[in-house]
Amino acid sequence: MRIIALDIGRKRTGIAASDANGLVANPVSVLPSNEVFDNAKSFRRVLEDYEPELLVIGLPVSMDGQENDHAKWVREVAERISSLTSIPYVFEDERLSSSEAKRIMREQGMSERDMRGKLDKVAASIILQAYLDSNR
Repeated sequence: MRIIALDIGRKRTGIAASDANGLVANPVSVLPSNEVFDNAKSFRRVLEDYEPELLVIGLPVSMDGQENDHAKWVREVAERISSLTSIPYVFEDERLSSSEAKRIMREQGMSERDMRGKLDKVAASIILQAYLDSNR
């Protein structure tokens, strides 16, 4: 089963996809969030390319597990995306995914400038891999 993960932000959304067996997550792209929210052509193209059966949405929660206003907003956006695409969704805790993505990219020798435009899709792949690993 192919799965796509979304790391939803107010400006950008990182996208990652699993392999066909649902074992390994790979970064795919970063799109302007409004294109994802509105099911624009660029986002539909990603969905057509990967044909996901499930969306994993990163849910921002605080370190103590509490949800804030941003988490509430992500829940609302996830419902909208799911209803526009007819793809079911689940949430995955995204705590520290961006920090982990930065760490990985720094280890690969990337500067902050090099990370621009890539960080969100790497964070999405971390969220997706966590989901895949916990559901084997």
